[in-house]
Amino acid sequence: MTTIANILIIILISAGVLFSVVTALGLVRLPDVYTRTHAASKSSTLGVLAILSGTFIHFWLIEGIFNTQMIIAIAFLFITAPVGGHLIGRAAYISGTKVAEQTVRDDLGPAVERKKKRFALKKESN
Repeated sequence: MTTIANILIIILISAGVLFSVVTALGLVRLPDVYTRTHAASKSSTLGVLAILSGTFIHFWLIEGIFNTQMIIAIAFLFITAPVGGHLIGRAAYISGTKVAEQTVRDDLGPAVERKKKRFALKKESN
């Protein structure tokens, strides 16, 4: 049982390290804030979740310690990190940060323009 647990722990932590390396490469190589935010929020979340899961399994199966704080940390990170990345990307877009030249499509542009027009109409009517 210990050998299987150790193999699972090694796989999880190695996958976490691999995802973290991909995150670092994405932050360095990607062209604009939007793709960098995507890399930072998605792959780093998977990397940290895999490392925390491997750590949780180690302490639970090898050391005999069931750590509920680790489970709460995993759930909190899984929920908040992608949402934070999305909000940072949206704030950058609304503040006027330009997209990369390689960008093929802009789905947020028309939605932001509609919101601006609605806001301007509400402001004029008051």
